[in-house]
Amino acid sequence: MMRDSPEIFALFGNPVGHSLSPLMHNATYKKMKIHARYVPFCVQNLEDAVRGIRGLDIRGVSVTIPFKTTVMSYLDEVDESSLRIGAVNTVLNDDEGRLKGYNTDWMGLIRDLKESLEIGGKTFAILGAGGAARAAVFGILKEGGIPVIVNRTIEKGQEMAREFRCPFYPLSEIGKIEADCLINTTPVGMAPDGEKSPVGRESLVNFRWVMDIIYNPLRTRLLKDALEVGCNALSGVGMFIHQGAEQIKIWMGVEPPRAFMKGIVLENLKERDGNQAD
Repeated sequence: MMRDSPEIFALFGNPVGHSLSPLMHNATYKKMKIHARYVPFCVQNLEDAVRGIRGLDIRGVSVTIPFKTTVMSYLDEVDESSLRIGAVNTVLNDDEGRLKGYNTDWMGLIRDLKESLEIGGKTFAILGAGGAARAAVFGILKEGGIPVIVNRTIEKGQEMAREFRCPFYPLSEIGKIEADCLINTTPVGMAPDGEKSPVGRESLVNFRWVMDIIYNPLRTRLLKDALEVGCNALSGVGMFIHQGAEQIKIWMGVEPPRAFMKGIVLENLKERDGNQAD
């Protein structure tokens, strides 16, 4: 029997105004004929917000910057992958009212990568040392790839490299790295600063593939430069779609229409910037 009111899902972050998650999720629920609504919340106090999940009977929450690590301490249970990564981007309020944390960022990144190239035995330079970088390193190791951490702040990069037992280079030495793929997990180049790049163009010739997990703009300055020097380029749209699809699977136990989700997001991004068509 259909509920009188829609099942509620939410996005917790600060800021959240730029996110396409509400657009993607709400369109997908409508397509799947699911009586549900996805609502963004710009969170000021995370502890109060998490308490509100039960109080408002919110079924599931997407967690974004800057709460992916701090939210873990307020949950009843965190799965093994999230503990290893040290970040949660998905919360399920289960039938017993227990809040369970998961990380679908690594799943989204790996699924998108595997659609374009083999991971096992390949070397990946991971730019950054935050939660997204940790998810990337975790996923690449799990698939038999070889991650190399590259970060501007040496201490943070070295600490992460020690934890995951992989090499580290400071960003100033990126020109010394030869890898199959460079993955940018930093926010440098995200709208409205789409003309900024975390890496000089001259350093990109050492990579066959360049991936930017930023999805807005669709083609960042990093990806434009990569294409111009002959690299293959992957935008963050695929990762964004797949991590959201994995969230729906966790919350609802059903496989969502990923191609439809991608179409919705691409249409919106191309409307925002028509000259960056894929």
